[in-house]
Amino acid sequence: MRAIMPIGGLLTVILLFAACSRAPEQQPTFETATKPVSTTTVVDDKAMSDEAAGENWLAFGRTYSEQRFSPLDQVHTGNVSQLGVDWYIDLTNTRGLVATPLVVDGVLYFIESMNRVRAVDASSGEELWMFDPKVVENHGADMRVGWEHNRGIGIWKDKLYLATWDGRLIAVDRVTGKEVWSVRTFEKGAPLYITGAPKIFKGKVLIGNGGTEAGPNRGYVTAYDAETGSQAWRFWIVPGNPADGFENEAMRMAAETWTGEWWKFGGGGNAWHGFTYDAELDSIYIGTGNGAPWNRKVRSPDGGDNLFLCSIVALDPESGEYKWHYQTTPGETWDFNSNMDIVLADLEIEGRTVKALMHAPKNGFFYVIDRETGKLISAEPYAPINWATHVDMETGRPVERLGARYEDGSEFITPTPIGAHSWHAMSFNPQTGLAYIPVIHAVAKYDDEGVDLTSWESSAFEGDTIAVGWSWSYDEGIPSNTLQARDPVTNQTVWEVPMPGLSNPGTLTTAGNLLFQGRVNGDLVAYDARTGDILWTYPTGLGISAPPVTYSADGRQYIALLVGWGGGAAGLGGKVSVDNGWAYGVHTRRLVAFSLDGGTPLPPQPPPAPQQPVEMLQFEVDPELADAGFGEYASRCMVCHGFDAVSPGMAPDLRASSLLAWDDAFAAIVRDGARQQNGMPAFRHLSDEQLLKIRHYVRQEAEKGY
Repeated sequence: MRAIMPIGGLLTVILLFAACSRAPEQQPTFETATKPVSTTTVVDDKAMSDEAAGENWLAFGRTYSEQRFSPLDQVHTGNVSQLGVDWYIDLTNTRGLVATPLVVDGVLYFIESMNRVRAVDASSGEELWMFDPKVVENHGADMRVGWEHNRGIGIWKDKLYLATWDGRLIAVDRVTGKEVWSVRTFEKGAPLYITGAPKIFKGKVLIGNGGTEAGPNRGYVTAYDAETGSQAWRFWIVPGNPADGFENEAMRMAAETWTGEWWKFGGGGNAWHGFTYDAELDSIYIGTGNGAPWNRKVRSPDGGDNLFLCSIVALDPESGEYKWHYQTTPGETWDFNSNMDIVLADLEIEGRTVKALMHAPKNGFFYVIDRETGKLISAEPYAPINWATHVDMETGRPVERLGARYEDGSEFITPTPIGAHSWHAMSFNPQTGLAYIPVIHAVAKYDDEGVDLTSWESSAFEGDTIAVGWSWSYDEGIPSNTLQARDPVTNQTVWEVPMPGLSNPGTLTTAGNLLFQGRVNGDLVAYDARTGDILWTYPTGLGISAPPVTYSADGRQYIALLVGWGGGAAGLGGKVSVDNGWAYGVHTRRLVAFSLDGGTPLPPQPPPAPQQPVEMLQFEVDPELADAGFGEYASRCMVCHGFDAVSPGMAPDLRASSLLAWDDAFAAIVRDGARQQNGMPAFRHLSDEQLLKIRHYVRQEAEKGY
């Protein structure tokens, strides 16, 4: 039986929004390594390009190709049913776990809540060191919206790199966990945040940020020197005010595709995920975000493609200079960003070898692109689509359906702002020739009938930054998920299997003809990568949001993943996510490693059960206050605590909180920051009347539920 290593203590309140005083930046802390950490493997361009070495997992997609394919085959279709838990770690000081762990020389590194990074022995789970960047203490006073989770870390030579929610890029010593350098990637208090993993190549660390929905933002990515932290280059994704001049010819070109005074709204394009380095062609590909605000009627009122929103942009890795681009959704107006992963492979298409990239963005089309030129090879729907009929192969542009841009004020659209495929990683198996995509099937209603399109202004961190409303449209079909295997050569679906719930996590595929994926119902599943047949299922006891990885240590192949329900679906997933039953604060988060020799029992979790509202006889709801409270709740609370005040599990269900009965207690937490160190922000600008409206709205929703 393997060691069980509990880590940390219990935080009682989720940290999704954060605010603190403008104090000097707090120094991070670290716990000293308990035993030496090996640095035998030199993590550099050569190692990152080596597809044949399977013992390590060096980057988000394992190697530069981002295929998430491992050549390990000790575990295969014939024996995968013998997998068992080898070791596990209880993570009692964390919540939403969505990251890809990295493994180098028998050490597993991972990032958890509040950007804490841990190093553990990959064959036992023994903790080696922990680094805490003190995210709560370093937030600016105006910081509000963001996410407390993070998708991953990066490693280069003797350093590990993490990007924090509050905008710092930090290098730590991989052996000791001590900080080496730290730089700010945006100003303290700016309406931005970071949830993505750094991309490292050629001695540079690339990072972007999120924030399109947080305020007036102009997206960019920045490369830093991996040794010193000094800025190497920055590429702006959308043009700024022409009166200020343009940074380069690419921005001058892009400005011709915008209208009105877009720079007053920022423009958007924030790149928070979807970075791929092509070592063979020496290019870095950037997947870019949606517009700020979403509604093109506001940000670019006379139309236009609005470059480089929702695009793949190829840049020179040394200088950041523009090479080429392909825009997946010209003039986008639905939050159909292209921040999804960009996967590289050589494909045999029509008798020739094409250096291709594969991309399945939110808009529902699967793209195969010649990465040498940016020329479109094929684009076909991989999910139901009604905003466009097809992609014109002559122009490379989608052919939109009349009315899809909610010209009459509202429209039912599929995919939704969550996307047909979100950031959850797809994988590609060169043996089967198939790409594996977690697909979302859903319909949303877009509605801008109440928006003043001529005088709309954006604010920071108030939840009113998109200039259009949206909601799940259950009458058009309950959101559902499938796992799809797609042939990129024919651009057709080979097999597809249903999955439970909404927003199932990313995939891993191996030379053992296996495909691994966690599910929102808590199952880790192994499929035959050729057929989609389920070969093995293990119930972990809690919804999974992170993708698995595989590695070997001491001759044994492991499959490891973080188990901790989280991500956007745990806050905004609506009824489908609530039905999972992963109530806030009930279930233990874990890191679990499996092997063929595994025989460690995983302690049972409480059964899934959504939180139930409590009755308050002493609280009489005022309907007028409650109606007014909806706007206050929607702009500040909904992204954490859920639609209709019903939480899918990322934050407490406020309908079950007794604190709503007491003026002083509620104000002490929400406005005065009594639980700020536990993660609850201080909304100091809220008046007594605003707080009262929120309380009445939540109680009104609570009374509907019992």
